Amino acid sequence: MGPGRKGLLPLLAVLVTVISWGSAFPSIRVALTAMDPLPLAAARFAMARLLALLFLLLTRPLLPRGLDAVRFAACGGIGIALYNLLLNTGQQTVAAGAASFIVNVAPVLTVILATLFLKEKFRRWAWIGMGISMAGVGLIASGQPGGLRFGSGATLLIGAAVATATYFVVQRPLVGRYGALPSTALTLLTGALWLTPWLGQGVQQALAAPWPVQAALVFLALFPAAIGYAAWTYALGHFGAARGANFLYMVPVVASTVAVPLTGELPLWTTLAGGALALGGVALVNTKGRG
Repeated sequence: MGPGRKGLLPLLAVLVTVISWGSAFPSIRVALTAMDPLPLAAARFAMARLLALLFLLLTRPLLPRGLDAVRFAACGGIGIALYNLLLNTGQQTVAAGAASFIVNVAPVLTVILATLFLKEKFRRWAWIGMGISMAGVGLIASGQPGGLRFGSGATLLIGAAVATATYFVVQRPLVGRYGALPSTALTLLTGALWLTPWLGQGVQQALAAPWPVQAALVFLALFPAAIGYAAWTYALGHFGAARGANFLYMVPVVASTVAVPLTGELPLWTTLAGGALALGGVALVNTKGRG
């Protein structure tokens, strides 16, 4: 493989990640027109689990035992089951573009958790960036049904961002011991197991749904849940975490753009202005906030 192609593959991996993760938000809105939040998550990750099992069978990585097995169970429970419960329920009332901006503040929340539990050091700029991001989230929420009232769609999506940040912190030491791809596969596997009680409903609802919903479900299982994570892992290996995180700022842009033809949602001015603040705060945390 020539040097030009080697340099192109990481950029292609980034492109696949951003498009698949950004398209997930409007695809969830489509799937929710005929499926309930938990059955949707159960059906989606049951399919993703098959790819994870195939990867584990082919590569046969070191399997976790003892406390590490408990940590992987927590990763699946928090990062897959709880996250998708909050995300899917929140997206029942919050537009896809707005949801993507709210959830994308997870890196800011990761800073807080890493400071508290991993004893990582961050500069004053990190806290300033966090304040800016939260102000942006508040502005986005003001344009959505229920605003930031407890139990509203926007607060559930903030909960989804907290779940993601918690998952990142819990998984961080596991990636170092087991590798990124095996850790992702094991998390997908345990997450699907947590969602098993709702799988029967998910299958029934999926079979009775119109074909656009079925297509959205298959897309969600294959691309954001499986291929997207694999592409992101490859991209991180080339660009590193700090540089790679900058590409994720495009996820809400893709989500807002794809939502227009897919769901007919046009972003409100509060979404655009709040999104700019939210992403600006995240950028500040990732550039000047890390000591």
